[in-house]
Amino acid sequence: ILNYDIMARFRRRTCIILLLFILFICSIMMALKTLRPDRAGFGDPFGLGLLPELQQRTVLLDSKQNSLNRIQGDTVTRVTNLRSIAVNTMKASMSPVNKMEEELSSPNYNFHIFYYTWYGNPQFDGKYIHWNHPLLPHWDPKIANNYPKGRHNPPEDIGANFYPELGSYSSKDPAVIEAHMKQMRSASTGVIVLSWYPPGMADENGEPTDDLVPVILDYAHKYNLKVTFHIEPYKDRDDRSMYHNVKYIIDKYGGHPAFYRHKTSTGRFLPLFYVYDSYVTIPEIWANLLTVSGSQSIRNTPYDALFIALLVEERHKHDIHRSGFDGMYTYFATNGFSYGSSHHNWASLKAFCDSNNLMFIPSVGPGYIDTSIRPWNNHNTRNRVNGKYYETAFSAALLVRPEIISITSFNEWHEGTQIEKAVPKRTGQVVYLDYKPHKPNIYLELTQKWSEKYRKEQEQWLM
Repeated sequence: ILNYDIMARFRRRTCIILLLFILFICSIMMALKTLRPDRAGFGDPFGLGLLPELQQRTVLLDSKQNSLNRIQGDTVTRVTNLRSIAVNTMKASMSPVNKMEEELSSPNYNFHIFYYTWYGNPQFDGKYIHWNHPLLPHWDPKIANNYPKGRHNPPEDIGANFYPELGSYSSKDPAVIEAHMKQMRSASTGVIVLSWYPPGMADENGEPTDDLVPVILDYAHKYNLKVTFHIEPYKDRDDRSMYHNVKYIIDKYGGHPAFYRHKTSTGRFLPLFYVYDSYVTIPEIWANLLTVSGSQSIRNTPYDALFIALLVEERHKHDIHRSGFDGMYTYFATNGFSYGSSHHNWASLKAFCDSNNLMFIPSVGPGYIDTSIRPWNNHNTRNRVNGKYYETAFSAALLVRPEIISITSFNEWHEGTQIEKAVPKRTGQVVYLDYKPHKPNIYLELTQKWSEKYRKEQEQWLM
């Protein structure tokens, strides 16, 4: 009987303690719920309204731009007005910049990030551009027949597997440009590698964007960033047209304080150009431009610069050297997709560059997925693994001690390599990928983390 009473008292005491503990937990949860803001983080499943101040400014700029376009249809005048709006927007927001500068990470000019300004929407461009990207057919008709065809239909259905926090934006929107500059600066990148086509030219799904360069330079300067150029494979690109276009870029933009120049080992400060798909042109043509004895030589002229070629296959390293290029980059964010983008080949590529006085610039990316525009290309998808894929790429890049690291990309949404903020979104037909369980800025934070790590390790390399 005594044992039974003891056990009964013990059970009662245990129940009372458990009940009090549950009441304590419930109280804490109610308090936390009270403190939680109504629109915290991912509270809005469509990512709209996350930047209400930005939306208000965009609406104001839309109405200004539409009025100007109705009055003057001339292209040059429209561009002048756009830049005027951008300058006015900058002036209106200049006062908090000094305070903001103290809060943002310092730029790392050895971290270069690829940036695309080919996006458009009806408010700024009269139609959607690139967000409505077509579904590209497989080259084998038998395989192509097994996959859907057509175009995407923004704003709910866009040509991307992730959805931007800023929505289906226009690259001409000054508020968007400023938001991008702030994000890139917060990530501690220093040099924007701007996708560039000559005036009047564009990729097959876009429209000319050279007129936007002055606005990009102005906003980059505001955030203490620099801008260099990623020269795309435009029609009839050869030694002559390249000379002409390099001269055009340096003459028109070289005097801007945000125009990037790289300090060489000899102490010279030279512009630096990335040349996409450089391997399409034979080495003999490039040698006309890039060697001292070439018939179109740019060397030892006011337009001399550092030219960085894209390396895809192993044999390209010899072609790059023969062509007179100053270095190579790997671009693709898919580890194993090409010889150049395979991390385990970077050590031998760096050794080859060191022995031939070339720069080696590995390209790191957060992942890869392009099935929104190439639905048959699942085998090249690289899962982000909640940021681990990105960090593995950075770790591999640091192992070879490069002078510069490039990042693919800030906003190449079609290929899912973006580190720009993305939000969850679900439509009737599509569930977009997102960065959960992390916040929309997780890849900006990871970039900033590795920028600081790279900076510290570089100091040790130089000791």
